Amino acid sequence: IPEDITVDDLLIFRTLYREHCESLLDCLSSFQLSQVESYWRNFWRNSLHSDAIEVEYEKMMPKNKLVMLCMVKEVQNFIRETDFQFYQNVVGILLPDVLRPIPSSMTQAIRNFAKTLESWLSGAMTGYPEEVVAMKLAGVNALAQTLRRYTSLNHLAQAARAVLQNQNQIAQMLSDLNRVDFHNVEEQASWVCGCDGDMVPSLEQDFKATLAQQQTLEQWATWLEGVVDRILRPHLTSPRFVQAARHFLLKWSFYSSLVIRDLTLRSAASFGSFHLLRLLYDEYMFYLVEHRVAQVTGIVPIAVIGKVQNDDIVFCTCSIDITYHCNL
Repeated sequence: IPEDITVDDLLIFRTLYREHCESLLDCLSSFQLSQVESYWRNFWRNSLHSDAIEVEYEKMMPKNKLVMLCMVKEVQNFIRETDFQFYQNVVGILLPDVLRPIPSSMTQAIRNFAKTLESWLSGAMTGYPEEVVAMKLAGVNALAQTLRRYTSLNHLAQAARAVLQNQNQIAQMLSDLNRVDFHNVEEQASWVCGCDGDMVPSLEQDFKATLAQQQTLEQWATWLEGVVDRILRPHLTSPRFVQAARHFLLKWSFYSSLVIRDLTLRSAASFGSFHLLRLLYDEYMFYLVEHRVAQVTGIVPIAVIGKVQNDDIVFCTCSIDITYHCNL
């Protein structure tokens, strides 16, 4: 820790940063998305027009001290972990249920918000060390990517509802599905993916039965969750859990692509419906696996892609104490 940095400085920064995040959450809870930029600029002292909030921040911690603090490794770790937890809370506020219908205007507002996050943060952090800016941008990009993915998932879910509620389409899909050469599909999937010989036929029969029962989107979601848990449960205590989760997604994608290929070659009348459901189920599977990996590795879902870069389980915590390494 640099000599110019005291324990009080660290404590003040921790308090200010947490209060800053809480203020942002309050702002987003009322859907004031456009105000985020000004909150960032005030905290990092890069406001376009100085206001009372920035002046108050400057009194509590001058900008030059703030810049020095950002160069401390423990402070950077604290910021990174706090940001990931904060961004996960943001996702929970803006999209509490990825399958629940939301107005198209709200979807577009969230997507526009995601597009502007990087430029807003870059402007707010002008003059700060490149290492810190890069770290902050990595976190906000994870948020933007997650918001784009979840809004796309939500859009697919609403489109799929119309298909799942149409009895004629369901009947046509069942008819087309029964013409698929599943024996050939299973042989290819087994050779390429090493799939369990009993698992694939079991999933096939479950899928057909669920489709025949004309289940709702929420019931399909429950079925997909059951598939994920069934496949990943044997690996829960394994240090290779992340690898198993990745391989499952690859196997699921390859198997479903073979089914879609067969439907395409047969010019299936319900191809469009199957294609839509395939897009939705692939995306929702990724969503489910992402959350299962987060649970096992002890990190928030939004951090999974950025943090789990190898096949080993990575345990993280959002309670890093930036005063731990100080000489009291």
